[in-house]
Amino acid sequence: MKKASIYFIAFTFLAMMGCNKTSEKSETKSVSSEGLDRTVLPIKEPTYPAITELDARKATAPKRFEVKAPEKAPNVVVVLIDDIGFGHSSAFGGPIHMPTLEKLAANGLKYNRFHTTALCSPTRTAILTGYNHHSNNAGAIMEVATAFPGNTGIRPQTITPVAQVLRMNGYSTAAFGKYHETPPWEGSISGPYDRWPTHSGFDKFYGFIGGETNQWHPMVYDGTTRVYPKVDDPNYHFTNDMTDQAIGWMNTQQSLTPDKPFYLYFATGATHAPHHAPKEYIDKYKGKFSQGWDKVREETLARQKALGVVPENTVLARKPTDIKDWDKLTADEKKLFEKQMEVFAGFGEHTDHEVGRLVEALEERGELENTIFFYVVGDNGSSAEGGMIGMFNENTYFNGVQETLDMQMKVIDELGSENAYNHFAAGWAVAGNAPFTWTKQIASNFGGTRNGMVMHWPAGIKSKGEIRSQFHHVVDVAPTIYEAAGVPAPKIVNGIEQRPIEGVSMNYSFDNAKAADTRTTQYFEMIGNRAIYHEGWFAATIHKAPWEAQPRRPLQEDVWELYNVNEDFSLANNLADKNPEKLEELKKKFMDEAVKYNVLPIDDRSIERFDPVIAGRPDLMNGRTKLVLYEGAKGIPENAFINVKNTSLTITAEVDVPANANGVILCQGGDFGGWSFYMQDGKPTYFYNWVGLEMYSVTSTQKVGAGKHTIKLDFAYEGGRGGSGTATLSMDGNKIGEGRIAKTNSNTFGIDESADVGTDENTPVNPAYAKREKFTGKIKSVTIETKPGKN
Repeated sequence: MKKASIYFIAFTFLAMMGCNKTSEKSETKSVSSEGLDRTVLPIKEPTYPAITELDARKATAPKRFEVKAPEKAPNVVVVLIDDIGFGHSSAFGGPIHMPTLEKLAANGLKYNRFHTTALCSPTRTAILTGYNHHSNNAGAIMEVATAFPGNTGIRPQTITPVAQVLRMNGYSTAAFGKYHETPPWEGSISGPYDRWPTHSGFDKFYGFIGGETNQWHPMVYDGTTRVYPKVDDPNYHFTNDMTDQAIGWMNTQQSLTPDKPFYLYFATGATHAPHHAPKEYIDKYKGKFSQGWDKVREETLARQKALGVVPENTVLARKPTDIKDWDKLTADEKKLFEKQMEVFAGFGEHTDHEVGRLVEALEERGELENTIFFYVVGDNGSSAEGGMIGMFNENTYFNGVQETLDMQMKVIDELGSENAYNHFAAGWAVAGNAPFTWTKQIASNFGGTRNGMVMHWPAGIKSKGEIRSQFHHVVDVAPTIYEAAGVPAPKIVNGIEQRPIEGVSMNYSFDNAKAADTRTTQYFEMIGNRAIYHEGWFAATIHKAPWEAQPRRPLQEDVWELYNVNEDFSLANNLADKNPEKLEELKKKFMDEAVKYNVLPIDDRSIERFDPVIAGRPDLMNGRTKLVLYEGAKGIPENAFINVKNTSLTITAEVDVPANANGVILCQGGDFGGWSFYMQDGKPTYFYNWVGLEMYSVTSTQKVGAGKHTIKLDFAYEGGRGGSGTATLSMDGNKIGEGRIAKTNSNTFGIDESADVGTDENTPVNPAYAKREKFTGKIKSVTIETKPGKN
């Protein structure tokens, strides 16, 4: 017998022995045709017999151990659009033209009872793992994590992301766009990077880490390294950029390893606020929404019935009482709101066009046929976080500032451009979620959780252009991928036993429209809004609307509703009074599921939880009141920086400057809110940009001469949240300027802005020094000291 055969037999024997041991431990096993146990990751390499031959020329090397994906395993592409409703896209009856979605649906399947969690991070962690969001400790967005299990923001070791599982099974993996799964206290250069994309199974990442970004001036990372796109290009837009990056990665991967399948996660920042779209796309919708949101809801439902994406007996559920009837609005309100929707529609169509470029690239490579392609039209329902009149600058919402109609009318032509950070009125969100009542954040209504989804896989799905109405949830994407790829959900990863996967595969429905649902129960919970689906029934309670500052009532006093969703698609007929026994049965079922998946205790605080002290989560500063910074410190996220809001503070800069020095010493934020301590023509200045609405400036009365100096800012805060204060400038101990700052940001300076020493990255806090931010002197150190007890 040849030595190669001996090695092969030894390899097979040892591999099978390893499988048997695993089988004994985990009680089940999944052995591939190659003799590999893919339930234990990483797959153990074989131990070869010792070689006794002295001369390598006379010996035969054993076969190289390499984990490959199962034979004919498909590529996997998951496209996830942000903040778009069930009734927005043309493929599901909406007014926004999305031809790529329509094209894939015509050759694939539409799922019209597919559900999300009602909010960004929770949906993403569920789709990326196959486990419920509370199981992933992502009960809400990362920025409001708490100390309670189910909400800590830290994915447990007993859950391994799909990307990691596929990578360990022979796939190339990449993520592009929005991530929003990294805890905010781990978002700085200090790490740890364990929960960044490239440490969560993705070989490649290009995108942004937080919940939203400025599409014209994004804060982008390549892997864990901050990079700077060519935003000065007049044609730059982040969705174009991420698409170019995704296509480039896929083309290169296919050139080098054409037989190796890939998993590509393509999560756009669009159509989340800010609503930024190229003007030519906005112009396409000029005059298309003059009929108003009430009529748009009616038109959408009619198209949905014609397409068959809702049953013929579906009626429009009532809209929230706070949403005004269109015909009762003023002329200015109609004009503003019409423009807001034109911008959003252009944003949506532009996004679909970029997805189309990705699809075309797959076709050109000959890869579309054997790619299982998920096009998930929304990570939650459309967002009503714009409030009753929308916003020119979304940062006002996060700081509790109410914009006025008059103010927005003055800048109406800027909507969608780089000069705006805009969001639309809540009435359009309700219209976009037709035929349902509610919106994003409302986990207790399908308006917050029902999103259209298209599945396209020519090599694996025979049915074309059909609708599937089985009840499913984002946790079911991962098991569907595993079954399609021939890869089991792992039992053990890196020596840690994994929780049983919580999703169920949708593959049974591919070629059987009438197949019975395999998901019969699903809980929903978000910031107190909660519901339970069970065997065709849906019980739910509305605890707080997105535009309401406080919950409607204590959790124990919430009023529950009951719907038979097999007969009532839009949740229009509340049966709570007619069937109280069924309601009580489902309320108990919710509590059972809530205990099972770490949903309890329910925390219904919202804006307050942005404060880590109140929320009880880690904070990189850990209560520090002093921070010393040096040259080169830049791109520091707000959640990793010392908190200078609602407090007195001192900034002391040790500098060595030339005559007439210019540039930023230290800043935080950008053109939609922030502050900057800088020099212009030798004069120190403290500049405060209050949520992009009002600007305050305190400038030195004298120049700083060439040489070494101590330049200092003292800010005496007068108390409250978002209050006023007096800024005093001094040089080498001598007062050189003083002035009043009438208003300050109470909660945040901007999700995608940063603190910087010696420069001002992203957008400038003060537009006056744009392109001239770099400090022309030498900064030895900058010390910030806050005085929280002296307000």
